[in-house]
Amino acid sequence: MKAVIFDSGTLITFSMNCMLHIFRDLKKNFNGKFIITREIEQEIVNNPLTIKKYKLGALRLKSLIDEGVLEFPESVNINSKDVSRISRDIIKEVNSYFYVNNNPVHLIDLGESSILALSLKLSEKNIDHVIAMDERTTRILCEKPQNLKSLMEEKLHRPVKQGSLRIQLPKVNFLRSSELVYVAFKKGIIKNQSKDMLDAMLYATKFKGSSISSEEIKEIERL
Repeated sequence: MKAVIFDSGTLITFSMNCMLHIFRDLKKNFNGKFIITREIEQEIVNNPLTIKKYKLGALRLKSLIDEGVLEFPESVNINSKDVSRISRDIIKEVNSYFYVNNNPVHLIDLGESSILALSLKLSEKNIDHVIAMDERTTRILCEKPQNLKSLMEEKLHRPVKQGSLRIQLPKVNFLRSSELVYVAFKKGIIKNQSKDMLDAMLYATKFKGSSISSEEIKEIERL
């Protein structure tokens, strides 16, 4: 068993670029599960369905759930209530990890913390998985937490005090939407195999939220 956990940002990036068909084809080529949490469903479907501006995108993403392309933790025998419980502990700890002027810095939202919680539960079951996420802060928090303090000070232009985390965070690999595009391109899922098409799709993800630099895009195109 293997799985990919999807964050709302990655899914929305594909939806805004009219590339959700890629998910259907990627799932056919992937011997595993594409999983979202109930909190992510709230962010990509339930909440935007009530807003006319975002309703069409929400319906597009809902179709992936209805078709079984995106599944919930129960598909791997994990209770969503357990994920939510752990998620609340994570968000409480992480959002009091750094302080500026004695005020805690808000680092992650409930959707992101639910993804980290699900990752921990998948690891308990020895299910090999990655997290598909475009948002940089959460990725650095798990991959290189020692770099986060200096990055925050650079962004906020003021000293940042770092506390300690009393909760475990997952040690897991992350994928960005741009890297998913590259995988789809290399597998031939993208019918137009021209360099211009790959370039256009990578930049489309960049301009819709994927934290990838132009230099990184050039590196991907050279692979």
